[in-house]
Amino acid sequence: MITNSTKVLVLCALALSLFNCSSDDDDDRGNWVERSVFDGVPRSNVVGFVIDELGYMGTGYDGDDYLVDFWQYNIAGDYWVQKADFPGTERSAATGFALDGLGYLGTGYDGVDELSDFWQYNPSTNTWTQKADFMGGVRQAAIGFGANGTGYVGTGYDGDNDRKDFYKYNPTTDTWSELVGFGGEKRRFGTTFAIGDKVYIGTGVSNGLYKTDFWEFDPATEVFTSKLDLDEEDDYSITRSNAVGFSIDGLGYIVSGYNGGVLNSTWEYDPGKDEWEDITGLEGYSRQDALAFSTGTRAFVLLGRSGSLYLDDNYELFPQEDYDDED
Repeated sequence: MITNSTKVLVLCALALSLFNCSSDDDDDRGNWVERSVFDGVPRSNVVGFVIDELGYMGTGYDGDDYLVDFWQYNIAGDYWVQKADFPGTERSAATGFALDGLGYLGTGYDGVDELSDFWQYNPSTNTWTQKADFMGGVRQAAIGFGANGTGYVGTGYDGDNDRKDFYKYNPTTDTWSELVGFGGEKRRFGTTFAIGDKVYIGTGVSNGLYKTDFWEFDPATEVFTSKLDLDEEDDYSITRSNAVGFSIDGLGYIVSGYNGGVLNSTWEYDPGKDEWEDITGLEGYSRQDALAFSTGTRAFVLLGRSGSLYLDDNYELFPQEDYDDED
């Protein structure tokens, strides 16, 4: 007699090459593992950078106050150490980057005004030094990155208008100059990540419209090249603002953010194919205004807010591992 259970086994065997008969999600690609909770107060809109496999972050907003405390995350040891407070005005939505073993932090919003000051952090001496103000004037929610010994800051909101201009910083001369050639749209709260010697820029919002354009920047030639739009395929749901971006082993990632509500989705970018794939979403709360640390081989998403709830959790992504809900 062929029982119902036997029929199920036969059907599973016949369909094995096409389907997994399991109803769980254990075979989904991408696994998030919770790491050491941030030692400071929960917050959003912090600024951070990575120097010598150590994450540095500070400032932000906790729902009541704008902040100046500054912290180091020991990635190898999975623990936090408080560092010298940022000496400038308390702020959120600042931007930052690392160059040649030094960190840079500037612009942002102090609850009343947008800001233009810029500062250098020396991790060897745990000291801050004020540098030349950002040439583009006051703004918050800008994009910042360092490449080939030069810092770049662009887009953002100046208190009246969203911007699309870019500027570059020379740390040797402590001077800024304008960088022309970005053909993208105005935006605030955009996202960036680096893969190899290229930098990728996308997402963000302006006048209530979420931006779909996506760009590759070559620091060697300082040329921006348009890539496929973030809504190119019908099943893409990448467009958003207030997300984080990072890279792991030659692939780029955009995680969390806001588009009509807070998100936890994770999208993976293959620069060789100019294609995106969705993988396991960030565990814990869906969120916006988070922070990402990336060493190029490891990456973490932490902090942010979900509505009025400010967060202090910290998750590491293993994009090539299968999802494990026990982590």
